[in-house]
Amino acid sequence: MRTINEKRSAVAKPQPIQTKHYTRTKKKLVVGSYYIVSPFSLLLRMIIGRLRQWLSLLVCVLAVILLKSEGASVGITYLQDAVAKGAVCLDGSPPAYHFDKGSGAGLDNWIVHMEGGGWCEDVPTCLSRKNTDLGSSKQMVKQFGFSGLLSGQQKSNPDFYNWNRIKVRYCDGSSFTGDAVDRANNLFFKGNSIWEFIIADLLAKGMRNAKNAILSGCSAGGLASILHCDRFRALLPASTKVKCISDAGFFLHAQDVSGGKHIEEFYGKVARLHGSVKNLPASCTSRMGARPELCFFPQYVVQTMQTPIFFVNSAYDSWQIKNILAPSAADKSKAWKSCKLDLKKCTAAQLKTIQDFRTQFLSALNRAGVVNSPSKGMFIDSCYAHCQVGKQIQWSSDSSPVVSNMKIAKAVGDWYYERSPIKKLDCPYPCNPTCPKVDSDS
Repeated sequence: MRTINEKRSAVAKPQPIQTKHYTRTKKKLVVGSYYIVSPFSLLLRMIIGRLRQWLSLLVCVLAVILLKSEGASVGITYLQDAVAKGAVCLDGSPPAYHFDKGSGAGLDNWIVHMEGGGWCEDVPTCLSRKNTDLGSSKQMVKQFGFSGLLSGQQKSNPDFYNWNRIKVRYCDGSSFTGDAVDRANNLFFKGNSIWEFIIADLLAKGMRNAKNAILSGCSAGGLASILHCDRFRALLPASTKVKCISDAGFFLHAQDVSGGKHIEEFYGKVARLHGSVKNLPASCTSRMGARPELCFFPQYVVQTMQTPIFFVNSAYDSWQIKNILAPSAADKSKAWKSCKLDLKKCTAAQLKTIQDFRTQFLSALNRAGVVNSPSKGMFIDSCYAHCQVGKQIQWSSDSSPVVSNMKIAKAVGDWYYERSPIKKLDCPYPCNPTCPKVDSDS
């Protein structure tokens, strides 16, 4: 180990003198391999750097202004009091929603929109799910973008922009129907309790005085809007105009490409694990005998619904084609892999199977009374899509799908305000040039 004096001696050790050679260029004085920048160049660099800083700041300011004008970035509300009531996410954390308060003429109008995100059907899948934002509010983003049906911009959402708009986060895995607890695995299947607590909370915050109210949802949330629609109506005053909207929530009870019953078995597992049957509509379960879990399928629920409801759905729903018609379990050889990613890559035989699936879907809508009922509306396009009302590009933009000269936003608004009956049915794929060029499955 060196002494202090030895260290000083080492530092002070003289170095050989090096000679540097100077040459000049037009703008720089070169010293060996180093450059001495001229004062003018330094000034220019400073100006450019400062301009970049101001430009970045301007972009941030414009982004904030855009978000505010859209009503797009909305903070999260955690319902801590729900924990004591047992109304909790899969991991036991409190439920949550995002609430953008209404204004002006929309102050007494409410939209409650339920998030989607599939289901978990057994303990392993639920254990995996509980560590994500679909099973724990601890994992949820603090700000959520509002667009489409939830947009706060009058231009793109003229009928609902100034309503009270709520996005209910989905963290139970049962379309808000569960009522069970697995203590051994520390899993809480309390979807129905979450739904009841959130609705009670919103009623206390002013929804009990609503003039207009909509219960809506996308995918698993779209299914929830069907399953809870009549209950939602019953919780509000008779004077309140109440309707429901299901976006990509009409999941078809159908066989898969192998002739199996994959989706039927899947929903059966969900219903049994979560204890959902007792919370499915009694108007359906009372008719299903020993198979009450089949009331997870809208085609058996909608025909006895009392509350007006509107269906936004693709007849070629991308999630359903991937998971009901041709799930991986029924396609061991992966013959459908390319087709499911891009319908243009389907074989003639596969396209025929997909067209037959569309026929089954439309038949189910008809048998459920959607086509002929004056209180029910529909916008059924031929796009390879899943969930469309929450995306501005599909809800109301220059790129939105058009069916019979009408976009989704106009169709939903006309139906809700009864400006005209809306029964929009697209021609078969691939007839509609306004559809997105890629799958919008999300």
